[in-house]
Amino acid sequence: MEIRQLEAFLAVAEHLHFGRAADRLFMAQAPLSRTIKSLEDELGARLFDRNTRIVTLTDVGSALIEPAREVMAAARRAAETASAVTSGEAGLVRVEFSGVAAHPFVAALARDIRAEHPAVRLELSSQTISKPVMQNLLGDETDIALGRWDRLPPGVSARVLMSDSLAVVLPRTHRLASSGTVAFSQIAGESFVSLPYEKGSVTTDRLWRLGYAHGAPVDNVQFAPDTQSCIALVSAGVGCHLALSSVGLRNVNPDVVFVPLSPADLERVPDVHMRAAWRDPVSSPVVETTLEYLARYARPSVRQS
Repeated sequence: MEIRQLEAFLAVAEHLHFGRAADRLFMAQAPLSRTIKSLEDELGARLFDRNTRIVTLTDVGSALIEPAREVMAAARRAAETASAVTSGEAGLVRVEFSGVAAHPFVAALARDIRAEHPAVRLELSSQTISKPVMQNLLGDETDIALGRWDRLPPGVSARVLMSDSLAVVLPRTHRLASSGTVAFSQIAGESFVSLPYEKGSVTTDRLWRLGYAHGAPVDNVQFAPDTQSCIALVSAGVGCHLALSSVGLRNVNPDVVFVPLSPADLERVPDVHMRAAWRDPVSSPVVETTLEYLARYARPSVRQS
């Protein structure tokens, strides 16, 4: 049974006239009659009683009307869905991110996609640091990754969403707490609090790099599982913490201050900008649509007050 047969059947059933039904379908009457005959042969039953003056539905024909309409509606929905997916108006997009700085981007994306593309479904997930986010992107476990990486693997493209910088988190009572900037040489001999290096923390990498650049290996470190734990330990006087400036914008701990790292030291290490990354070429139109939204949200540099 074919869609065209059901379409022909419904046209005749509506008009009860082969000529008018043929006109509606923009076809000649003879091909229409053959289409109805082939459907009747396939079903093994007559659908219409007809003579030279009148066409009426048989009991089988009357019973077939509603199922035929359902099939035609399903076919239209299928065509609409295929068209929406092809145009990026429908489908599933998996977005994985790391860090609280990504939250405003993810929130805006979810809000706008739901409002303007209700047939697009976002599947959101997060990690504490960016390294596993990139691994999931490479493993086709996510479509778009938001995070911070020094190098992009082959086959991955990215754009900067937010330019970021580095700041030193100090107890409010620290001798440098009121400084405009802090040079690493001023704190090189102090204790530090940091995220575990082996998991791929960007800030811990920058801490090691700065120590190496200044000839002052960083070896007095208390590791903590997440950034908020690091900040809590700083407030307790355990040590200093090298953090992202964007984290300072959302800090609610009154016992610490975020002091920008000196421009000279920022030049010594790679940037810490947040990027949106995807596999190249883009896997589907709906992923391209989502990337276009993220591009609209791109921000200039973070300013730490």
